[in-house]
Amino acid sequence: MRLPSRYSLFPSLLWWPNVTRRTLGTDLLVGLSGAILALPQSIAYALIAGLPAEYGLYAAIVPVIIACLWGSSWHLIGGPTAAISIVLFTSVSPMARPGSEEFVALVLVLTFLAGLFQWLLGLLRFGNLVNFVSPSVILGFTLGAALVIALGQLPNLLGLEVDSQRTAVATLLDLGRHLGQADWHSMLVAAVTLAVSLLCRRLWPRPPALLIGVAAGSLLVAALPGFFASIRLVDAFEGTLPPFTLLHFEINSLLELLPAAIACGMLGLVTSLSIARSLAAKSQQLLDANQEVRAQGLSNMIGPWFSGSLSAGSFTRSALNLQSGATSPMAGVFSALLVAAFALFCAPLISHIALPSMGAAILLICWGLVDVAGVRALLRVSRAEFVVMLLTLLATLVLELQTAIYAGVLASLFFYLKRTSQPRFKYTRDGDDELLRLEGSIFFGACHYVQQILQLSHGERVVVDARHINFIDYAGVEMLHLEARRLQAQNRQLVLRHARPHVIEEIQKLEGATCPVQFEE
Repeated sequence: MRLPSRYSLFPSLLWWPNVTRRTLGTDLLVGLSGAILALPQSIAYALIAGLPAEYGLYAAIVPVIIACLWGSSWHLIGGPTAAISIVLFTSVSPMARPGSEEFVALVLVLTFLAGLFQWLLGLLRFGNLVNFVSPSVILGFTLGAALVIALGQLPNLLGLEVDSQRTAVATLLDLGRHLGQADWHSMLVAAVTLAVSLLCRRLWPRPPALLIGVAAGSLLVAALPGFFASIRLVDAFEGTLPPFTLLHFEINSLLELLPAAIACGMLGLVTSLSIARSLAAKSQQLLDANQEVRAQGLSNMIGPWFSGSLSAGSFTRSALNLQSGATSPMAGVFSALLVAAFALFCAPLISHIALPSMGAAILLICWGLVDVAGVRALLRVSRAEFVVMLLTLLATLVLELQTAIYAGVLASLFFYLKRTSQPRFKYTRDGDDELLRLEGSIFFGACHYVQQILQLSHGERVVVDARHINFIDYAGVEMLHLEARRLQAQNRQLVLRHARPHVIEEIQKLEGATCPVQFEE
């Protein structure tokens, strides 16, 4: 059922009548928790993407507000994510130096293109297209992205300055050549950050462990400036609200960025919809997938004009939103507004963050992306899907990440087509009749296999139990007609028993009353 047009244009009208002063107070507190969690993550993701730290905060403001107000989910909160950040970095770094004005401009254009792709999918009601990216592909990509991100942060932990590489293997080889130049002061700061964060998680789990660990490592550097003189800090920036940015569209850059934009758009939608569906199942909320796709696209189309890089749903922040008792998307809006207040009034604090501390925090984020339980469950349930996951994982390590996504999707589709192209047959005999129970549809990919089975039959009448045939295309109809004519030449018959009316109609369209295929109830 489609919602009235006013709800499609302004979906917030569905939940706004339920907002009261009490619910606003609850959502404000939940938003404060979300902002505290978003601050270190957003800065870390900006550094992963090769952007200045402030762009992580910008991506957690305007895009988040738009996605919350125009989305369907009441608990989904977006913003920069680890996987998308590394795809942005690997896609744009060959075209410009990370952190430069040209690099930032290209990232924002890529974000706009990805948002336009997402919005068009939602507008055309193709939101379910993201279902073709299987969970095994996402699992393999996430594991691979975690390794790629971790390798990318090793220079910060080791105090090295190395050039960015297109693939994880190239990065690892480059690090090996510079390993002798590692700075143990940087490793000490990173170790302190890791130790404090892990201890905080174990003894005091509710406060933001990442923020406390980064603060501890940075305070150590500030307390001993002479001893840690070699430690690099996050670049300072002037505290402002997200500035308006003019996007520059050049045909050569657009063509070069388009494949990565489509990959990023699909990755963002799969991530966001997976999280939204998971949350909706727990909160008993009715989710409109196409509305959510349009909202994600709109946020990424408007976000770059306000310096926001690509945004997608964040499982950590969204789960915190639900668990903390958020009553409406206003919790996400409040979270974005509080991040904006921090960007405006507390920006000088960011320039005191030590890069080894931030690198250590990103390592912990990467560890959180490793889903060991999911890998074990996949191995138990489906070996084919486990192979798809492994292929996607390997592709992320040896290929560029946007190419790895396509490789994973193709591998998943290959195994799917392999299964569907060989529908199951069960054989029985009834006198001179040979009964074949077919379980699956007859489409162009399965025609050859079904034809082989029919040609191997020897009964006077070849009776196909067709009750489980839900779909047949032109290639399938033509093949059945050919086989029926072949059997007629041998004084035999091809009979479809219990076929569904729409299947019979499709088969009879080819020759009408002279159709050689017989039908029985």
